[in-house]
Amino acid sequence: MRQIVGKSLSGDIKEAVSPIEAGPSFLMMYSDAEHFEDNVQKLAKLFPGVPSIGLPGEFYNTCYSSSGVGVTAFYGVRAVTGVMRHASFAPVTDIASLKKNCAAIGAGVDDTVCIDACTGNDACVLTTMYSVLKHYGIHETGGTVSLGSKIAADGVIHDDCAVYVLMRNLSGKAKVFRENLYRAVSDKRFVASRTDPSKYYVGELNGRPAKLVYEQLLGIGDSQVTEQTMKNPLGRIVGKDIYIVSISGTLGDGLTFYREVNDSDVLTLLELKDIRTIVKQTIENIHSEMDRISGIVSVNCVFRHNLFDEKNYLQEYLDLMNIAPHCGFFGYGEHYNGQFVNQTMSCVAFE
Repeated sequence: MRQIVGKSLSGDIKEAVSPIEAGPSFLMMYSDAEHFEDNVQKLAKLFPGVPSIGLPGEFYNTCYSSSGVGVTAFYGVRAVTGVMRHASFAPVTDIASLKKNCAAIGAGVDDTVCIDACTGNDACVLTTMYSVLKHYGIHETGGTVSLGSKIAADGVIHDDCAVYVLMRNLSGKAKVFRENLYRAVSDKRFVASRTDPSKYYVGELNGRPAKLVYEQLLGIGDSQVTEQTMKNPLGRIVGKDIYIVSISGTLGDGLTFYREVNDSDVLTLLELKDIRTIVKQTIENIHSEMDRISGIVSVNCVFRHNLFDEKNYLQEYLDLMNIAPHCGFFGYGEHYNGQFVNQTMSCVAFE
């Protein structure tokens, strides 16, 4: 497998694809909202018949771009694209086509992944998709687009949906990884109650007002709650894993989040650890799992972008991740093997 990344800070799709060689197996495009629809159409004309997905968002490779267009070309893979329509109320509509595409890709052991991009209602979409993907042994990464509400597959623009590519590496492994910069405070666990998942609301933690519990734990006032999630988000415990749940604000005596929390979910308080140490561990983990890394596609939370900016670390991070051609985008939520998470990095690495 080979991966070639091109970009244009002015949004010129022809400039962005100039490094790309003939015969790509799949194309992934990131564009600012201003040029998105035009670039989707132009990319389809420049590479007729090549499977592609396109999304509006802030992207990166060796540096970060808040505007313009980036295109990543993949060679030596088998790729099948698809759409899960009606994401906000009935993504199950397209489950039959997802099953057909999974069967068509011929997934082997640790060589096939799903990369998706979603406009919203991620938890429901992921539950639907992963019920099929796990049956075929296909791992998954992706995220919520941060700009606009439209995404594209094979030159066609959609809204209220998720688009995806099933990609099989024909010359090695393809594995999904996750990075969490936070660790649990071991003695701080809570059972959520009086929740309203439709509003991403939690009224109580261990039977007490959720806002009061959080504020007293950290010695903060109402005005500090939203900012504090950068240092101390909550984590949802699923088996032996912890998935970050970011606090978006307060509502009455409760807390609101960027994803749903249900009654009886077990949560824990998280604290930020040393960023450089954890990123180094992630890179070492990728190296330990892969013999020859030929490309990486990642999704980073916009909160991580804010955190890296605050610590003047963003460019250093992108330099460290450049262990192979690397590209990705900042999203409003991240996907990892059927889980919708916040403040996380999820990626796929190819041999």
